[in-house]
Amino acid sequence: MEQYFSATQKTEQEVMFPSLLRGVFPQQEGVAPAVGDNRDLYECYQLLSYQLLKATKPVVEKGLASVTDQSQTSTDANTAADEDADSNLEESLSCHVNGLQQVLTDLTKTTNALTWRYSQILEQISLSEDQSNS
Repeated sequence: MEQYFSATQKTEQEVMFPSLLRGVFPQQEGVAPAVGDNRDLYECYQLLSYQLLKATKPVVEKGLASVTDQSQTSTDANTAADEDADSNLEESLSCHVNGLQQVLTDLTKTTNALTWRYSQILEQISLSEDQSNS
């Protein structure tokens, strides 16, 4: 979870000119695009930054806070019948948490690759400016 938040924050801080990512495709950077997906990194940035990362982060943070609050206020008043229902809930929760973890891992990898490529583009621009000034 921390890696996800860290990747989100790093991308928000580093990618100042997302238009530099236009025409750069994920397969060039070892990031496998989804089947039938022909988006460049600019479009990926728009999707990640505005739709997924910024919308997901507060929901995840709020969800984690509410789970923590509930676990702190729960009591040991469960009956034997409730324990069986709790077992099913635990299995369901485990399945959903694993799915969430996989989605966050994929988002983190994509975000890190996008940020890395953006840094590479800035370095190329800086080098070409240095050469032209010499």
